[in-house]
Amino acid sequence: MKSSLPLPVRIAAGLAVTAVEQARKLPEQLTGLPVTVVSQALQLSMRVQQRVTELAIKGDDALASLRPVEETPEWATFDEDEDDPVPSPVEPEVNDPWLAEERAVSEHEDTGDEDEVAAGGPAALPEYDELSVPQLRARLRRLTLDDLEQLQAYEREHAARPAYLGMLTRRIATVRAQENADS
Repeated sequence: MKSSLPLPVRIAAGLAVTAVEQARKLPEQLTGLPVTVVSQALQLSMRVQQRVTELAIKGDDALASLRPVEETPEWATFDEDEDDPVPSPVEPEVNDPWLAEERAVSEHEDTGDEDEVAAGGPAALPEYDELSVPQLRARLRRLTLDDLEQLQAYEREHAARPAYLGMLTRRIATVRAQENADS
């Protein structure tokens, strides 16, 4: 049967009937309403957190290409940076080419000035400029406090690399603490 009433009147009547039906269901829905509201709020919060995390990851990726990555963060410490025994004067093994070269250089080079800078770097470690952080870390245990301070001064005057300065500063502090504990 086709109604002769205009469409807006029929829509208004449908809305009124729906409102009455919903009003009858309201007491049943009120008991579950707090749970529904909390659930929807938590879902919204999680979606927002996910979106923020996605944006942060994209931002990190974009910024990573603009700044160099530190080889060793300043906050990083290593076993050799803590509780080191005092290095003993041990003759280096000739099998290690670096040690053999270092021994040969130290035997044939007597300048009398410990603060003098050699052609490639400080006298304490002439190849210093070519060393990576791990390579330098491996050599720090054999150096005296004066040598370490010389390297630190050299690094400050030349490249002033945070990873190198941080490592040298930590090693100097460790050696000083050991010397104070021994005396």
